[in-house]
Amino acid sequence: MRELRIRLLAGVFIIAGVLSWAGARLWNAVGTLPSVPLAAPIVLALIAVVLLATAISIRARLKAQRERQPEAKGVDPLMAARAVVFGQASALVAALVAGMYGGTGVFLLEYLDIPARRDQAIYAGFSVLAGLGVIAAAVFLERVCKLPDDDEHNGAGAAPTT
Repeated sequence: MRELRIRLLAGVFIIAGVLSWAGARLWNAVGTLPSVPLAAPIVLALIAVVLLATAISIRARLKAQRERQPEAKGVDPLMAARAVVFGQASALVAALVAGMYGGTGVFLLEYLDIPARRDQAIYAGFSVLAGLGVIAAAVFLERVCKLPDDDEHNGAGAAPTT
């Protein structure tokens, strides 16, 4: 499995942000800009919590396995691989969504004197922060599930643990 690249996530974030900012300017010139939903940062934060809880659980199981604790539950390699894939997909989508809301939020900074637009800018800002939280949790999950042999043998990146 290939390791998630931070440069790729940053590129997706920046490109989505620029396109969203330009789209928001165009949309505002033509009509009314769609609002940033209040649920956006909440959903992103929930995904970040799920990823973080998964990473902490897998890390605890691996530690118990390494220390050969009695009744230690092992980590199923397929489950670890699925967790890594879910984390990588979540990070890519979060980079895209955070960039989109970031670009919209930057556009809305010009209209902070209007209460409705100020609220939308706040929701967009929280969405960006929650998206960054998803990315951080996904990278942490990937690091937890990385095999120590990966760097020595093939240098190809993350793989699920056994």
